[in-house]
Order: sequence, then structure tokens, then C-alpha cells
Amino acid sequence: MTSANYWLVVPAAGIGQRMGAERPKQYLEIGARSILDITLSRLLDHAPFAGCMVALHARDRWWPDCHSARDARIQTCTGGGERAESVLSALRALAGQAAASDWVLVHDAARPCVHREDLRRLMDTLADHPVGGLLAAPVADTLKQAAVTDHLPEVEVTVDRSRLWRALTPQMFRLGALTRALEDHLAAGRAITDEASAMELSGYRPVLVEGRPDNIKITVPSDLALAEFILGRL
Repeated sequence: MTSANYWLVVPAAGIGQRMGAERPKQYLEIGARSILDITLSRLLDHAPFAGCMVALHARDRWWPDCHSARDARIQTCTGGGERAESVLSALRALAGQAAASDWVLVHDAARPCVHREDLRRLMDTLADHPVGGLLAAPVADTLKQAAVTDHLPEVEVTVDRSRLWRALTPQMFRLGALTRALEDHLAAGRAITDEASAMELSGYRPVLVEGRPDNIKITVPSDLALAEFILGRL
């Protein structure tokens, strides 16, 4: 594994509306550290990245107070209104430094509980793969598909979960291929929910690399306490 061939991208331009907090969720604190600081340190300190690009909101006023803002490994760029736009902005900002064939690992800013062993497994598994892939966890719960009603939701059918996985991050693809996929499908107005979905729309079949299910994304207030508990056991 060559360190110069791996780059980290963290889209952090979201405003976290569902948290109902006074600041974006990536700047909320767990144990006196911002979620974004925890996320970046857990990744950069445990894998041989050549550098990192963080995509920030154009009016972000919290980043300068982060410890990560003083980390020489990290650069920033202006993100977009949607996650895919922020990732594309970061990839374009890296283009002058990284080769099209370099690997890029994209990770959610509000997903601080990623485990170092999962990170290494992802990178080792995909190092020689022609496409790339993502951390994912097999679905464990019974899934119900709801019927469309005017009242309370009703079960229409129980969904077979045997081939279903929850997409996690990081998601790891070649810089050139991922850039083209995002450009093409954003221009066409297609829905891009994560990097793997953009690659799928371009005809690729990303690899699913099993990761720990406690690699949670902080979305609602109750997730903060859960993330603090998980981090205390990693």
C-alpha cells in the first residue's frame, strides 16, 4: 500500500436540521471534542493518507475553532447544497495534487465511530480492485414495507432481508472514475444518495466490505449519547 495513493474526503457542509441544535451537528461536542475533530483524527491517525480535503459550508464559522483546522494534513474547500455536490467540489480541489488513478475514501463528517480495523480491512480488500467499494453491514432487523394510506401506515409486505446491507462509510473509489460519475449524474439531475450509488448508475458494481454495525451516523439528538458510549469502548 502506497501512502501517496490514498486521499480522504469528508463532506462537512451540512447544517444538520434534524438535530435542532444551535450549530451544525458536526460541531457538537462529545467529551469536549467536536464530532468533526473526532472523525478526522480517527481516520487520519489510523491509515496512511497522503492528505485530506474537507468540504465546508460557504458561511461556516465554526471550523477555525476546531483542532483539525491546525492539522497540516487537512485542506478545505467550499461544499455545495447536497452531499454529492460537496464531494465533487472536494474531488475537484484534489485534482491538482492527486492522480486520477489514486484512491479516494469518502467519509461522513458525523460518523465518528468508525473502527480502525474496518478501515484497514476496506483498504486492504480493495487495494487491487478495479472499481472499489464501501463498508456495509448486513441488515439484521425484520423489514416491513408500508402500504400507502391516508391514515396510520400499514404493513404491505415483509421484505426479504437476506441480501440487504446498510451502506456505511468510508466509501472508496478511484478519483477519476468517481469524479466522472458524480459530474455525469448531477448534470442529469439523478438522485445520488452516496458515492456507491453514483458508481452504480455508471454501470459499476462496488464491493461490499463488511464493517461493524456500530459505525453509526449521528442524525438525531439521541445519537450523541450512543456515539459517546461506543467511542468509550473502541
